[in-house]
Amino acid sequence: MKRASLALLLVAAATLSGCATSWVVDSDVKSFSSIGNVPPGATYRFERLPSQQADTARQDSLEAMAAAALEKVGLRRDDARPQYSAQIGARVTTGLSPWADPWLFDGPWGYGYGGGYGYYGRRGYGGWYGGPAFFPPAANPWYEREVSIVLREAGSNRVVYETRARNDGPYNASAAILPVMFQAALQGFPNPPQGERRVNIDLATANKPAAQ
Repeated sequence: MKRASLALLLVAAATLSGCATSWVVDSDVKSFSSIGNVPPGATYRFERLPSQQADTARQDSLEAMAAAALEKVGLRRDDARPQYSAQIGARVTTGLSPWADPWLFDGPWGYGYGGGYGYYGRRGYGGWYGGPAFFPPAANPWYEREVSIVLREAGSNRVVYETRARNDGPYNASAAILPVMFQAALQGFPNPPQGERRVNIDLATANKPAAQ
């Protein structure tokens, strides 16, 4: 049985390496908007909570990620004459892999069966519905990420746009994933679809410059 498990691990690794050039980041996004229309070249500046001011290096990095996403939807940073203030947040937590069940991974056939979602409502990892799914080893950690953006009118301080994006998976690659999540969070700006939605962005296209 151990040999079967090892063989499946090797196949899973080969599959992932073959897909490395087309890595899709899937985010669950929920947005609220009362903006309506945004004038071309609208400006903003970042606002920081006291807790965010305590770690300027981290916040600088996150704001650079968010700035690239805001630029893609037509917002331009201008600290001197902003029309909006932007407050951003990001959280990355590490927990036990949802596949940490030895029966699922190393059961009597050496593999488990999985569909689109894993334990506890999380998205599945590999495989297809009703067929064999390749799971990471039970010792692997699971990363849960969330980013948020809140836009306020500079004059009234009224919240006019709020959005969050969530992603989880076995890869410790937050530096690459968080910028894409900020883009996903702004999908549909300034008039996003109602309700929670899945936004998939390919890393190969995520770094393309904003349309002029």
